[in-house]
Amino acid sequence: MSLSAIIVAAGNGSRIKRFPTESQKQTKQLTPLDGIPVVVRSILQFEECEFVDDIIVVAREDELSFYDDYQFKKVKYVVKGGETRQQSVMNGFKYVKSDYAAIHDGARCLVTPEMIERVAHEAYIHGCATAAEKAKDTLKQSDADDFITATVDRSQIWRAQTPQIFKTEIYQAAIEQNIEVTDDCMLVENLGYKIKLVDCGYENIKITTPDDFYLAEAILKVRKHV
Repeated sequence: MSLSAIIVAAGNGSRIKRFPTESQKQTKQLTPLDGIPVVVRSILQFEECEFVDDIIVVAREDELSFYDDYQFKKVKYVVKGGETRQQSVMNGFKYVKSDYAAIHDGARCLVTPEMIERVAHEAYIHGCATAAEKAKDTLKQSDADDFITATVDRSQIWRAQTPQIFKTEIYQAAIEQNIEVTDDCMLVENLGYKIKLVDCGYENIKITTPDDFYLAEAILKVRKHV
């Protein structure tokens, strides 16, 4: 089995500041986390995973040259992103020649090679698999006026993460639907395929707000002492 990883780091939304005193603004993917830019951390985890054959990075147009400063072993292409995340994934998917494609958010930089390997293993068995975490909070359903209407059984509720890995021919059929979704699993679900959920725990967080950096730093600190 061959596996290509598409790492999506083309966010063109709001910029993030680590600390109020910083004078320079950076996109979250280029912001250092314990001395290493977020997206570089993500790429290095995929490079260390033996299951991954090559990597396609999808980046902002104004950040394409950033990747020239690194000598990555498996990065085959760095391509320009689209106006939406979905368009960015499609830009990267054009370069996939492998049997399977792993789609990963560049801001989810605490993924580990072991997590990637576990998701890939399940994808090879079932055709499709995604990293995920089990819900641990009590979940409430509301009406339009924000009053509780029901308590949701959390035993079968998961929060989707990445990587999301699909047999290439399945994902190709999925993107031909030309519909807007919030994650890649939804495209494949819409075709009726079953996607295996792989519990990757609670450390595979996505850097979204400044507070996430503090949490990520704490996780890295714990990992260093394990």
